[in-house]
Amino acid sequence: MRENKTMGIIFSNMHDSMLGALTEVRTTGSVPFGARYRFIDFVLSSMVNSDIQDIGIITKSNYRSLMDHVGAGRDWDLARKRGGLVLLPPFASSAGNGIYRGRLEALAGASGYIRYNDAKYVLLCDCDIIANVDLRDLINTHIRSGAQITMMYNRQEVHRENLRDTTVLFCDPETMDITDIQVRPDISGTQNVYMDTILIEKQLLERLINEGKSHDSYSLIRHAIQPALGKLDIKGYEFKGYAAKISGLKSYLAANMDLLRQEVREELFPKERPVYTKVRDQVPVKYGLSAKVSNSLIADGCIINGTVENSIIFRGVKVGKGTVLKNCIVMQNTYVGENTHLEYVITDKDVLIKDARTLIGCDTYPTYIPKGSSI
Repeated sequence: MRENKTMGIIFSNMHDSMLGALTEVRTTGSVPFGARYRFIDFVLSSMVNSDIQDIGIITKSNYRSLMDHVGAGRDWDLARKRGGLVLLPPFASSAGNGIYRGRLEALAGASGYIRYNDAKYVLLCDCDIIANVDLRDLINTHIRSGAQITMMYNRQEVHRENLRDTTVLFCDPETMDITDIQVRPDISGTQNVYMDTILIEKQLLERLINEGKSHDSYSLIRHAIQPALGKLDIKGYEFKGYAAKISGLKSYLAANMDLLRQEVREELFPKERPVYTKVRDQVPVKYGLSAKVSNSLIADGCIINGTVENSIIFRGVKVGKGTVLKNCIVMQNTYVGENTHLEYVITDKDVLIKDARTLIGCDTYPTYIPKGSSI
């Protein structure tokens, strides 16, 4: 076991049910974001930029697009003979159908991968948080404190519509000891919202996995960590940068729109910690004589002949003459015809919107068009 070495485990799918239509044909980690990225790019890049070189991605279902995106990990410099990126297929013996019920059971299915790694610590992360984190500070703080488990949180406003996917930590402000963990609490206001990120000693994790097997337990938080409060040294770590938790179409739209603010882009994409993604070499954007674009992110390969305001446009999108897009997210290879008006609309990939169509949603309830649809 190498002293202070950390390995990473990423859960690619734990929030599929929260994202509804976005994850009907894909897993959470491969949901497109910000004109050219996927959710998993942010946590994967944070790990790579923090010198974590052994990373396993636990999959469950609908992960073909995730495999296509991450491949062997070459775009993250993780295509290596030893270590690097490993895709861990779903497996859980106790569930009977090979599909795990929670993180603890998922880790049991990946116990062989964990056991044969020589790391001292394991970093467990989900894919539903959009943030760029210097994880080295988390690791160093964990080591200095002597904690057995460190859980990362962010001070955020909690709304009742998001409680189904929210866990709140209560910490002693002086010692940072976690005194209580509440899953889906009936509270509101500014809280310590758990960022689905845990740093834990590998030997302790293996012990929790084995205990979970013997008790048919499957939830890491409810069945392993909550009962250990007061018995194990569990501390909190506050991440003070920008973090957006995606728990539905409303928060997905809001997080994408945040990218139109310069201060958010500077926090998410600092030069010293770049966000890597699969490289696709395409031609630059073509703007027609009638194009009018303001406060928007437009990826390469697009052809714009209409008006685009406050929108996120992915690769290969075509916008016809006389068309107006406002506060929209238009995913890859979508065709929007002429004289069409869209506001607060999210189109998935390969959508066809014909001429003279009008679709209007709102910021709290955007209109979503599924992949491959024709309007």
